Amino acid sequence: MDGQPEIITMAMGYLNQGWALAQGWLLSPAAWSQFALLIVAYLLAVLAARMLRPKLAALLTPEATQQNMLANARRWLLVFIPLMLPLLAYVFTAVGESVVRSLFDSGAVIAFGKRVFLFLAARILVREILSDPFLRLLGRYVLIPVMALYAIGLLDFVSLKLSETVISLGNISFSLMSIVRGLIAGSILFWLGRWSNDQSSAFIEKQQEMRPATRTLAAKTAELMIFGVAFLLLMNIMGISLTSLAVLGGAIGVGLGFGLQKIASNFISGVILLVEGQATVGDYVELDGGEAGKIVKMTARAAILETFDGRWIVVPNEDFITTRVVNYSDAGSANRYEAPFSVSYDTDINLVPDIVEAAVAKHPKVLAKPYPPDCELRGFGDSGVDFAVEFWVNGLDDGENKFTSDVLFLIWNALKDNGITIPYPHRVVELHDKRQG
Repeated sequence: MDGQPEIITMAMGYLNQGWALAQGWLLSPAAWSQFALLIVAYLLAVLAARMLRPKLAALLTPEATQQNMLANARRWLLVFIPLMLPLLAYVFTAVGESVVRSLFDSGAVIAFGKRVFLFLAARILVREILSDPFLRLLGRYVLIPVMALYAIGLLDFVSLKLSETVISLGNISFSLMSIVRGLIAGSILFWLGRWSNDQSSAFIEKQQEMRPATRTLAAKTAELMIFGVAFLLLMNIMGISLTSLAVLGGAIGVGLGFGLQKIASNFISGVILLVEGQATVGDYVELDGGEAGKIVKMTARAAILETFDGRWIVVPNEDFITTRVVNYSDAGSANRYEAPFSVSYDTDINLVPDIVEAAVAKHPKVLAKPYPPDCELRGFGDSGVDFAVEFWVNGLDDGENKFTSDVLFLIWNALKDNGITIPYPHRVVELHDKRQG
């Protein structure tokens, strides 16, 4: 074997050990008894799973109309029924393992079988149960390889080699094992953080007694707390002391002072907006720069406005603090609009205000407070007498609302019903004969 690469030598050594182990198992009565026990345990697991699976499925399946917490928990447990077969085989094997070890003082084969059953359970979990794409990816490339190494008894060896392999970057040294542990733990922690954030946000959004700004602030606070805890746990798992992050914190501070000041300013402005509640999700706002739309989302950096023609405008949070903002939808306020019209000079204009105000007040969205509809004389035009009716509504006269259009229809019908005509332009043309004169 002289002159062979080290990896070839190591592989041949493991093959020889495996062959010697296999020969020992094939020639040992204790090994054959353990093989028989594994087969019996698997057959018993198959029979038990066939008997229990329909009953357990019926027990855990709630009615389609049930949507309470208990029903959701039963649906969640129902997904794990495919794990019944390998887990029952593992349990039956564990029961028989104590008997075999007491008789033969050996249990290597049966211990190997138990690990194989756990490997099969991991495969079923990844292939049939996990539905989240990220978890399936993590299970396919992390869980299954780890369980395969554990099944063949190489997990401790691989872990030791990864721990012994140290990488140095300047004054910082870390092992490959710490990197692998950090990647796995970080992926799981931040997936849990994202899931927890989604659940907490959904719960907060259901609290309709809270103001929209308060709900958004609570959701953002919960998000920061969840991912902050996840980050601290990850640092602890990787064995990184928080005091060692002081230099990194100083570098981040310098970066904020130069290149990231806008991001910091927008973040702080977003917090101020959420605390004060002057503009929140659902409000229709108009900025000095001409941007106007309904706030559909507020992030840590910007607010997203949706216009009535379906376009989205991303406005930095700082613009809401440093410029003039008109909020048409602030809670507790109403908007005033007016609808102009004219009547003929033949009309008794003293009757017009009462007729029009009564007609406009019938609109279901027109408010009686702060002021009822008010019809005013505006002037004497070329073709008729000019009026305008002022009315108050909650909401904007655009998009799905057509308040002014509805009011004009009401005015038209009311005037027609009372015999009042709406004039149209008249022009008088005089012809002069130059011969007369």
